[in-house]
Amino acid sequence: MLNAERLRVLLAVRDHGSVAAAATALSVTPSGVSQQLGKLEHEAGHALTARDGRSVRLTNAGVVLADRAERMTAELREAERELADLDREVLGPVRIGSLGSSIRLLVAPALAELTAEHPRVRPSVFDGESLEHMPLLQAGKLDLIVGERWPDMPSPMPAPIEYQVLIEEEVHVALAENHPYADRPVLDLAEAADLVWVSCPESDIRNALVAALASQHIEPRLDYNIVELPTQAAIVRAGLAAALMPAISIGEVPDGVVGRPLRPPMTRQIYVAWRRGSDRPVVRAFVRTLRRVAAGLKT
Repeated sequence: MLNAERLRVLLAVRDHGSVAAAATALSVTPSGVSQQLGKLEHEAGHALTARDGRSVRLTNAGVVLADRAERMTAELREAERELADLDREVLGPVRIGSLGSSIRLLVAPALAELTAEHPRVRPSVFDGESLEHMPLLQAGKLDLIVGERWPDMPSPMPAPIEYQVLIEEEVHVALAENHPYADRPVLDLAEAADLVWVSCPESDIRNALVAALASQHIEPRLDYNIVELPTQAAIVRAGLAAALMPAISIGEVPDGVVGRPLRPPMTRQIYVAWRRGSDRPVVRAFVRTLRRVAAGLKT
């Protein structure tokens, strides 16, 4: 059985880059950190760290274990906070950055629930991409962001940021229903060299599309640069281009557009993130409500 306190030591080494810095952050001695790491490696059956000059880096096994440990410790902190919040009032401003599709599907329903239960909450919502919202979150100009993360090309999550995955879903190609490829149950990306694409400029989904096609040695024709999903859907429905769309988003588009899974498959995660140590009761209440709404979408 892996020891939770030793997992916390592993996270400190990852976040601070050395045994000495981790020891300072944890208020213990460097030898104490080394001993805990040694015991954790014995429990895990793998080497978890390796020297890298004067610093320490995690091995592949260390990265896998640290990622899991981060999720487990976040869940434990959330349980502690929920207990602490039982007698604390949820009120005040909360500033949320989110993708437009997540505002429609998650943020708006969650805020409707939250403000009905806690009328003194004052939310403000800002539409935009995760790439632009993350620096604002780090700077304290936003309290939370609801963003997207692509497992095949994950954006590094800054160490001071905590997050929880709300939804993991398939990503499809959206095509006009009369497109020659629309009758295929699955679209092989290697055969997509002739497709013209519509996508949102300067976005995670565009970067994921370019990376996926590059893996098949295809230079994408991104002739249509459209921000709004309904306008992208109109371009697709007219037979002018294809679009990469998460399965939930395809459910929002009008008739005349179909979605086809990809080979190799693609997925994305929708997450909620906040700054560590700045999660007021209203922030925690909103995260809990988001999770309920997201669970309803998955059932």
